Amino acid sequence: MTNNHHDPAYKRFFSQPVMIKDLLVEYVGEDWVKELDFSTLEKQNGSYAADDYRDRHDDLIWRVRWGKEWLYVYLLLEFQSDIDHFMAVRMMTYLGLLYQDLIAQGKLTSDGQLPPVLPVVLYNGQRRWSAATDIDSLIERIPGGLSAYRPQMRYMLLDEGALLSKDNSPELHSLVHALFRLEHSRTPDDMRSIVATLSKWLVKPEQRPIRREFAIWIQRVLLRRKPFADSKLFDWEEVQDLEEVNEMLAERMNEWEREWKQEGRLEGRQEGRQEGRQEGLLAGEGKSLLLLLEQKFGKEAAEQYRPRVEQADEPTIQQWLINILTANSIEEVFR
Repeated sequence: MTNNHHDPAYKRFFSQPVMIKDLLVEYVGEDWVKELDFSTLEKQNGSYAADDYRDRHDDLIWRVRWGKEWLYVYLLLEFQSDIDHFMAVRMMTYLGLLYQDLIAQGKLTSDGQLPPVLPVVLYNGQRRWSAATDIDSLIERIPGGLSAYRPQMRYMLLDEGALLSKDNSPELHSLVHALFRLEHSRTPDDMRSIVATLSKWLVKPEQRPIRREFAIWIQRVLLRRKPFADSKLFDWEEVQDLEEVNEMLAERMNEWEREWKQEGRLEGRQEGRQEGRQEGLLAGEGKSLLLLLEQKFGKEAAEQYRPRVEQADEPTIQQWLINILTANSIEEVFR
């Protein structure tokens, strides 16, 4: 995942009402969510913070009707490579600033109280989140009555990787689910499948903006990361639609396949001259398998299995070549 503190593309995604609705319905999923009137979703101005926080670009504030009152959603997009151990303190500070602004604007409930706020941290780093989600656990405990004055504040954590690791369904459930799956996809074929589903979902004229956001994000951001980084993909003019993304991936996948086959044949011919035609063919198949492993699971993972591939016989390698087509992990290839 990116080491940047924020991802402007993600902020554009979650500036769309449909994405906030999907996030709340699918990943919060508590009973009170069913009582929200999503037709009233309104994005709020987040420039409420004190001077020290005005340059922050990684948060979004929405409000939605809950009965006769407003409920606020404070969404913090967290993409730092290092996990913030004191995230609960940051969130308490941000919520305090939000409440100060709501007081100043007179945006209180009909009873003159502060409106409820759901604080959410959306994290998509490779490591699993390990920081406390409750500020209470960060404060040293002292015996006696002082504990009565400890601040209480908990935020909701949505760790993309952890959520997907518990998701065994091959079907996509929502646009947010599709975004998470794309973010953590490991092969161009996986990406094409998700893009095809998005193309079927997003057909209405009013869905054109979010459709375009997905297309641009895939080309500008996703395809520039390993293991997809490929300079030939960047030769394409900027895409504006998911169909163009699909065409781009399909063309490049065909080129990858031709390259793998050619490299495998060349390796096979070289080995064949030295050790005979059969050994050369076997070496070519092994080379093709290693190239496929590297493309799908990364060079480091492929190198760990190189000795096993080099020692395998032809039927075994052929079975592994079949396994790799549907494997979700490198271990599944070698079962």
